[in-house]
Amino acid sequence: MKKQSFFKIFASSLLITMTSVSCVGAKTNFNEVGKQMLLMLRNSHYERFEFDEKLGERFFNSYINELDRGKQYFLSEDIDGFRLKYGRNMHALLLNGESMEAATEIHTVFRRRANERIKYAQELLSREEQFTFDTHRSMMLTRKEAHWADSEVEAKQIWRDQVEQGLLSEVLRRETIAELAKKQGKKDPLNEENSPGKKLSLRYERILHGINESNVEEVADIFFSAIAKSYDPHTDYFSMSEMERFMSGMQNSLVGIGAMLQAEDAGATKITGIIVGGPADKQGELKLNDRIVGVDSANVGNDEATVDIMFEKLDRVVDLIRGKKGSDVRLKVEPAGGAPGEVKFIVIKRDKVEITESLASAEVIEMTRDDGTKHRMGFITLPSFYADFKEWKTRCSIDIQKLVLRLKKERVEGLILDLRGNGGGSLEEVRRMTGFFTGKGPVVQIKNTRGAIDVKESSLAQPIYTGPMVVLIDKTSASASEILAGALQDYNRAVIIGDSSSFGKGTVQQPMEIRKMMPFMVDARRAGVLKPTIQKFYRIAGSTTQLKGVESDIVLPSLMDAFEIGEKHLDYAMAHDNIRRAPGYSELNRGDLFLPMLTQKSMQRVKESKDFSYIAEDAARMQERRKKNSISLNKEQRKKELSDTEERSNKRNEEMRARFAKVAEEDKKTLRFFRLDLADVDREKLEEIDRVKDKENYVREAKDDVAELDDTPEWPSSLDPVKRESISILSDMVEITERARVTGTLQNRNL
Repeated sequence: MKKQSFFKIFASSLLITMTSVSCVGAKTNFNEVGKQMLLMLRNSHYERFEFDEKLGERFFNSYINELDRGKQYFLSEDIDGFRLKYGRNMHALLLNGESMEAATEIHTVFRRRANERIKYAQELLSREEQFTFDTHRSMMLTRKEAHWADSEVEAKQIWRDQVEQGLLSEVLRRETIAELAKKQGKKDPLNEENSPGKKLSLRYERILHGINESNVEEVADIFFSAIAKSYDPHTDYFSMSEMERFMSGMQNSLVGIGAMLQAEDAGATKITGIIVGGPADKQGELKLNDRIVGVDSANVGNDEATVDIMFEKLDRVVDLIRGKKGSDVRLKVEPAGGAPGEVKFIVIKRDKVEITESLASAEVIEMTRDDGTKHRMGFITLPSFYADFKEWKTRCSIDIQKLVLRLKKERVEGLILDLRGNGGGSLEEVRRMTGFFTGKGPVVQIKNTRGAIDVKESSLAQPIYTGPMVVLIDKTSASASEILAGALQDYNRAVIIGDSSSFGKGTVQQPMEIRKMMPFMVDARRAGVLKPTIQKFYRIAGSTTQLKGVESDIVLPSLMDAFEIGEKHLDYAMAHDNIRRAPGYSELNRGDLFLPMLTQKSMQRVKESKDFSYIAEDAARMQERRKKNSISLNKEQRKKELSDTEERSNKRNEEMRARFAKVAEEDKKTLRFFRLDLADVDREKLEEIDRVKDKENYVREAKDDVAELDDTPEWPSSLDPVKRESISILSDMVEITERARVTGTLQNRNL
């Protein structure tokens, strides 16, 4: 039901506390907000849908799915009644400024059903001993394609199955961890936890609390977001709080206390990380695993001003903790090592926190070949195309430029750009960055709803790096990542490797403040922001990245390819199409990428790689499980499945430990690593690091006793199979390119 966040949740800056959000939100006329939002969609969205009953039904279906995608709360009679009343006229209600009554009525029934379902689940869990797990029944893993229950009896059976499955999974998890701890001669880390039933009941309590405490603004947020997404998956509505979080994420800096938070099943908010050098770290009292149970946002200093945050949504807790730079926040905390019931108050001064782990970084990899010659490769990691839209002080293109120039100074012979997990960001940054590797020329084509095409070009006269280049992508590389990867592929400037394709987001969104459209004298302070799709991206060769994404030149086995990840799996995704080739675009000679030779060498390594064979096996197993969409509720059967998995895992770990030890020893002879973060670009000499021992010390994270029982060996030199193979591919490319240069067969003379 809740939309995905755009960035990791830290306590960040906002002038309004949760109390004032609720108060002001109640004053805002959200009926008028819905009306203006719909008019903006009709006038601004790329697709010009007919404003008819078919669209109204689409609005209705989207809202219902936003509330109950798993079809586990409503009854079919609820849906039928709503559909008869609102199913074909939701568009008219929005246009007439009457939509919030419908949205609230549906949400009220949803809330009532949620209370009924969850209270029933908690009742079952209060008698957890009744579950013997000796049934031969099974349940669906996902109910996406299921139907709503026709009766209370059927609904209760769905929830009984769900409770039984959750309880069985928790029982098996605990038994597995206890057995593993015993084998390793360690204490069971879960022996002091609540019973499995109590743990699940508290988890349901948090869900129920979030539903019951939803205020007017939050109901409007869910409803308007569903309406917006009826146009396409990336058109969205943001409440003011969400928009400010998004903007902070793009800047990679925020004002807060510098702590990472996690909602606990028991109700409190746990400190799972403290940013080194941040406000909480400097103040010194807040510790890892401490639990926040109350927040006095303005540091008034009395109990009346302290807001109880037990079972509160994490977003609300963040809203309470954040505030003006230099202001104090007072936290009511249960110390991690304290006695039961012990609490203390900690006052922390809010300050700017740099999220340096989300900035671009690099390293120099020095390889020694069999003939003893040393060759240096550059590896750049770009988590997102970030930019400070207000002051433009933080820009990923400037950071990448600094790193590339320093890598050139380090005399690297090849470059890898890692865009795995990069969901995109600023169009201006990707336009500028592409020119670093291609020079002046078109980067991307953008088409608006009228059919007009705008070609975005790099204005850089000459590229700053012209050597061999590899780009790493995966299924989560999206939007701006696809523009960069697609442009470099169309220019024949780089070899794209990784998953079968990138995400497939080929659309442009533009945030628009709804308050600017609201009538005069109407309170519009909490009206929010509409982010409609206004354009489509097209590669310079003419194909949109929409749906298909960027296809890898060299595909490596991947677990992500086993999941339904990508634009084509989203509701109401826009179509793929083509336009004409961008004018003034001329590619380099594709033969100088030596793809047939690189592919052959890579395929041979992958074929011989145990790690990639394990990945392929796991991917096939996941695909089969997803296709089956069923899980047994029988404990013995599940234990047999777990036993098979454990046996397979133990054999793998034994094989990997022996092999990894040999690989690690070989790495010591053939590989050296030098850190190149943004703080290192002006250093006289780069620091050589041990990639296993010298991991990034940006955040002190809480110890996870359960995770420490995992005896899966770490990758040698902390190089996962894809990163290691990308280095091998680039090494091959450098070697083949140099040989071609010597023999005079290289056509791109600048390589």
